Amino acid sequence: MSREFPIGLTPPDWLVRNLQPQQAPLNRPAIARAAVAMALPLAIGLATGHTAYGALASMGALSGVIGDTADAYRMRILNIAIPQFFGAVGVTLGAAVYGHGWYAVATLTGIALVSGMISTIGAVASVSGLLLLLNSVIGAGLPLPGAWWLAPVLMSGGGLLVLLLALLAWPLRSGVPERSAVAKTYRTVADLLATCGDDPTAAYDAARQAVTQSLNQSYDLVLARRARHHGRSPELTRLLAQLNAITPVVEAAPAVHQSGQPLPPQIRETVRHLAQAVETGYTGPIGLDLPAPTGETTRAIDHALRHAAEVVTAPDVDPRGIDDRLGRPAALRIRTARAARNVLLSSGSWRYGLRLAVCIGLAQILVSTVPVARSYWVALTITFVLKPDFGSVFSRALLRALGTVAGLVIAAAVLSAVPRGWWDVLVLLLLAPLIPALTPRGYGYQTMAITPVILLLSDVLNHQGTALLLPRLVDSLIGCGIALVAGYLLWPESWHTRVGDRLAEAVADTATYVESAFGKSEAGTVTAGAEVDPAARARMRRRLYRDLSVIRTEFQRALTEPPPTGRLAAGWLPLVVAVERIVDATTAARVRVKHGAPSPSPAEVTQVALQLRELSKGVRESEVLVEVRTDLTGPAESVLEPLRQEVAAARAIASPH
Repeated sequence: MSREFPIGLTPPDWLVRNLQPQQAPLNRPAIARAAVAMALPLAIGLATGHTAYGALASMGALSGVIGDTADAYRMRILNIAIPQFFGAVGVTLGAAVYGHGWYAVATLTGIALVSGMISTIGAVASVSGLLLLLNSVIGAGLPLPGAWWLAPVLMSGGGLLVLLLALLAWPLRSGVPERSAVAKTYRTVADLLATCGDDPTAAYDAARQAVTQSLNQSYDLVLARRARHHGRSPELTRLLAQLNAITPVVEAAPAVHQSGQPLPPQIRETVRHLAQAVETGYTGPIGLDLPAPTGETTRAIDHALRHAAEVVTAPDVDPRGIDDRLGRPAALRIRTARAARNVLLSSGSWRYGLRLAVCIGLAQILVSTVPVARSYWVALTITFVLKPDFGSVFSRALLRALGTVAGLVIAAAVLSAVPRGWWDVLVLLLLAPLIPALTPRGYGYQTMAITPVILLLSDVLNHQGTALLLPRLVDSLIGCGIALVAGYLLWPESWHTRVGDRLAEAVADTATYVESAFGKSEAGTVTAGAEVDPAARARMRRRLYRDLSVIRTEFQRALTEPPPTGRLAAGWLPLVVAVERIVDATTAARVRVKHGAPSPSPAEVTQVALQLRELSKGVRESEVLVEVRTDLTGPAESVLEPLRQEVAAARAIASPH
């Protein structure tokens, strides 16, 4: 007989989601770099009799290890080198106000405002803002050895050591990360085709989401590298062409799934064969074992696969049209400059910056008026917890506290049992690899790995042993408390989910996509027979799937919040799935028309687009969709009939009746 736990002893769903480790492969090169980059400076310091200098360089290496997440080599330069410059500025400013009381409070509060604002520009700016504030707090809270310029040089040198180790294989592996990403995209498409036509639909939905994520990553890697490449690169042009070539296969997948007929296994094996050719750079003849097409959908798959095979194995790729089809890569540079220019005008940037500045200011006022041992840890905790682009503040505060407690257990064993000296180098060799190994598992696991390393290096500088443990715990809990109250509870926008607003925008964009798929949209009408640029339509579809992927990420983040935020967010999932299926149904109808099915009438298209815009308005203005008066009917044999069914399902989900 089975036993059930009392309801009161069952952990809530939001807590389980917070504590559940995320699945991620081990990055063995990053693990090896972390061990060498953090242990080597300390070893050099011990060998030369300047142990404190070695500890500072190892602290700098820690920031490099945390930022060592990019796949492409050129992106590693940006992710590590640029933040090191901001970190050097931060530690210099912090050291300049060390011991100056209220000057330190004002300086760190101003730096926190700048850090929070620049974090909205992009990923590299976010890490730069983090390191700017982090190192300024260290400089203002720790007496650093040597001249004023020595600490910035040592800490930046430690971070650049991580970059140097990361670039050692660049001459031999240049372009390999980009090729591997594109090949992985082909393999995820093969997995998607394997689920087409099968029940349950959940397997297809999961595979389609994996394809979207893989396409996003591949385009980001290739375009980011190409945008910074002087002149045209044949290799990158080839990779872009290969990504473009797999897009028609992805577009045909919804039509196949809609038909309910699984594809022959030769289809997905052909895609995996093409993935191998992409990864190895093979060019030359390739045998295609494709069955004869029997209908509109199989003709679409057959045509798309043959085109992809031609592009993958072609010795030369015509670069003309690639930029126009994907959007000019130079727009990446323009977008970055425009984002930086708009920081001072963005209300979101100011709000994020003010939240961070208020919390850092409160922390500095507290430690300036109340004796708090190792007081700089309070501000350090707030810096990590309250970074606005790092996800839920509530979740990070909770995981920070739990991770600190677990890390202190490890630190207690190290500080009490390991003698100081060369044994510290061995301990760093063992503990440093845990940081890149556990970071992908979640923030709590990252905190657990970082805590003993930080305490070990702090003990090398201050020789306080286990006396560091209790202050670290108290300061971390104080920092989490300030972040939760002043950075979370007092800002209503932080505990209201944004899924609904973003979903409403996606539904409105879907209406435009429906119109562009079957004609030309002009002032809300559709002109029959007027073709929309296929490249523009492809970009629109890719942008829609990317936006829906972002919405899913926001949805997952909201689920980790406590009630009522998490409970309200959970109600959006059916509508998120419904909108994804509407986009799929639109793409499937377009593929069928392209390969022989009769085109829908402009009136049908206008009717569906109107329904979607009314749905968007209802989602945006109210938690409950107002009654939609437009009649959603049409010929049962029309290619738009599955799309109408999906729109009706979405309306039923959003409607109270």
